[in-house]
Amino acid sequence: MNPIEILQEAIKGGLKSLYGVELPQNEIQVQATRKEFEGDYTLVVFPLLKISKKAPEATAQEIGEYIEKNCPEVDSFNVIKGFLNIKLTSSFWAGVLKSIGDNENFGRLPSTGKCVMVEFSSPNTNKPLHLGHIRNNLLGWSVSQLLAANGHNVVKVNLVNDRGIHICKSMLAWLKEGNGETPASTGCKGDHLVGDYYVKFNDMLTAEVKEIMEREGIEKEEAEKRAEVLKEAQEMLFRWERGDKEIVDLWKTMNGWVYEGFDVTYRNLGIEFDKTYYESETYLLGKSLVLEGLERGIFEKHEDGSIWCDLTEDGLDKKLLLRSDGTSVYMTQDIGTAHQRYEEYSFDEHIYVVGNEQNYHFQVLKLILRKLGFEWSDAIYHLSYGMVELPEGKMKSREGTVVDADDLIEQMYNTAKETSLELGKIEDMSDEEQDALFKMISLGALKYFIIKVDPKKTMVFDPKESIDFNGNTGPFIQYTHARIKSILRKASEQGLAPSMTGALLLPKEEIIIQLLSSYPDKIREGGDAHSPAIIANYAYDLAKEFNQYYHDTSILREEDEDRLVQRLYLISIIAQVLVKAMEILGISLPDRM
Repeated sequence: MNPIEILQEAIKGGLKSLYGVELPQNEIQVQATRKEFEGDYTLVVFPLLKISKKAPEATAQEIGEYIEKNCPEVDSFNVIKGFLNIKLTSSFWAGVLKSIGDNENFGRLPSTGKCVMVEFSSPNTNKPLHLGHIRNNLLGWSVSQLLAANGHNVVKVNLVNDRGIHICKSMLAWLKEGNGETPASTGCKGDHLVGDYYVKFNDMLTAEVKEIMEREGIEKEEAEKRAEVLKEAQEMLFRWERGDKEIVDLWKTMNGWVYEGFDVTYRNLGIEFDKTYYESETYLLGKSLVLEGLERGIFEKHEDGSIWCDLTEDGLDKKLLLRSDGTSVYMTQDIGTAHQRYEEYSFDEHIYVVGNEQNYHFQVLKLILRKLGFEWSDAIYHLSYGMVELPEGKMKSREGTVVDADDLIEQMYNTAKETSLELGKIEDMSDEEQDALFKMISLGALKYFIIKVDPKKTMVFDPKESIDFNGNTGPFIQYTHARIKSILRKASEQGLAPSMTGALLLPKEEIIIQLLSSYPDKIREGGDAHSPAIIANYAYDLAKEFNQYYHDTSILREEDEDRLVQRLYLISIIAQVLVKAMEILGISLPDRM
């Protein structure tokens, strides 16, 4: 009972009857009428003038008269220049509301049979997750949920970057200054402990580089090349790739600490994966594909033994695939991982949720896979998102100035607790109920504030602003849901149950039903754009419309019982759709606040 499709079909019939032309439905432009004009939907007439061979106003008038006469859902119309504004009947909107309430799967589109793989998170094992990772995780999760709502079979995967020079730096610093300490002996979360040693390595390197610069009077770049601590880390990586037992055992131990820490953070964020891949298990496949490409003349070997792919004819540059000592780079393992995933899942689309600083990397990956003859390379899509900054500027992990994910989650919880207690409406809740509520509000605030921003945009995260109970925030939407549930509880106590009675709808109620009916279109639009921000802002618009309606319209004090219970039905559907929309964002809505 999609209103736009009904109008498109009626207009299609009008074009055939009036002008003898049958136009595909998707070429008939029907959209919601702008608020300053009267009507529910607007037909843009200008593209149809070549068919009617008449002026815009005359064409709009003729089509309007036809659909008013032949389409029972149309109540009236008006013409403004080249736009036909159409108003639908109150009984039609009542039917739409009833059909939404009767459809448990409202908003979920039919199955497509497509397999869509979404890779997100992809942490390094040398540091804990931070605010940037939070945006990645929340975006990856909500995109996955949104694509599932679009009818696709979605596989959520994580790639842990568990090898390379970064983890060797943490390992070396721990060997030099750790004195055998562990997460158990220090009470420090494993990923935090390893991250501290990554920062410590950078301190060691900085001190040595400074000493070399002062002693030998050379520039920083040259001094770094001579730094012994960096050479030791590079030697450690070389030994790891050669399977040195001592190094591999330490690597397993320290990575194990990190994984335990990651699991806690993922659990606190409500994030889970269908499968986790490890770079240490896929880079060898990548190396074998690179060597195979070398044999086939796709790649080239330089005098120092390094292997490159020349992309200059494609408008890019030369890309290193294997270093001269045989060690691999990120591109090597990405080639192997992509190949392994296609062999396992035969995906129709593979979405990499990775920051926009890696735009070039994925452009190159797709091109190299195509050169290797993998037709499925065209299925690769880089969901490039902007960085998260703080009001005071960018974060730098090497300098230890990042916003730690665990610290942020705790800070959000404390702020949610403080704000909720100030409102003073939860005194009768048990401690367990209050704790669950504070977690729900804090995660709702964090997730919504990040997801509501278009993925492509750089964003500034302000924790205080995110937890405001007014404005475009998660807590505002959560509070709206709690308010609706409170009204329904009070009605139930009075023996009143939501029901469609056929009472005449108010104009404001028709507007809300129109907004409700557009939810599946928003799901489709968000899925096509890979943007859960569209769903977030839809939920805000719906919550805002309810609050204005609640302010202007009597519900429980309405004397006409038919109108009262029908209004209860309307707000119950608003609550249901809010739950559906926010569920896609990974946000729960409380019944009380």
